[in-house]
Amino acid sequence: MTYKEALDKGVIILESERIADAKIDAWLLLSFVSEMTKAQYFLKQTEQIDQLTLYKYQDVLYKRAQHIPLQHITGEQDFMGINFWVNEHVLIPRQDTETLVEEALKVIPSGSHVLDLCTGSGCVIISLVVLGQGITGIGVDVSDEALAVAKDNGNRLTGGRVDFVKGDLWQPVTGKFNAIVSNPPYIRTADIEELTTEVKDHEPRLALDGTEDGLFFYREITAHAREYLNDGGWLLVEIGYDQGPDVYALFVENGFKDVEVVKDLAGNNRVVKGHLEV
Repeated sequence: MTYKEALDKGVIILESERIADAKIDAWLLLSFVSEMTKAQYFLKQTEQIDQLTLYKYQDVLYKRAQHIPLQHITGEQDFMGINFWVNEHVLIPRQDTETLVEEALKVIPSGSHVLDLCTGSGCVIISLVVLGQGITGIGVDVSDEALAVAKDNGNRLTGGRVDFVKGDLWQPVTGKFNAIVSNPPYIRTADIEELTTEVKDHEPRLALDGTEDGLFFYREITAHAREYLNDGGWLLVEIGYDQGPDVYALFVENGFKDVEVVKDLAGNNRVVKGHLEV
């Protein structure tokens, strides 16, 4: 069997199981097991694939055909141009969340100390530290398994400029910050079963479930954020596409100024931001 024949068969297998983007995933999995770039593949596509690589390819195809997320198979995901390690214990970083980082970078001053609540893989706070000027940070999560992933990413990517601590939202937090960011669980409990198999069966429910109306964590965050923010400090949160008005109201109700709902690249409401008075 040639590399091309193996790839073609991989596409057929994934399409038969109704995997979205089957052609892309079949290629990414072949690239993952063979360590080939696209250019190398085009040069070698008519060559015979070796048995070990074929066996590895068949194994990962079987996993993907079961709707195990691609990122759980490869163990990595690109976010903000940075390669993050991920597994089944953390929410897979998504392009939607890049809007949160981009908006934070616009308003957070250089040298800021930033708090990230519900940090998961650590992708938000680590991206701010890597891409910002002199930023340091703390990431908080209630899950030991998620914190293990975040710490691995932080040590590898920031050289210790981010600390990660266990706790339920504010419980372990002390001191003041120039900004607080969060991508909290915000899916309504009843809506979780409507998500794709990859999400509802393979990503941590703890990172998805925003309780009955999806707003629990926003209420908790906006109600207490001012206790941990310096004067003029910013609060930025990711939201679901239909939660803009509700979260906007919570920001205003809790005294934040210049509150704004920001859309993502798809045109959906994605981030709410505001700051305390100077």
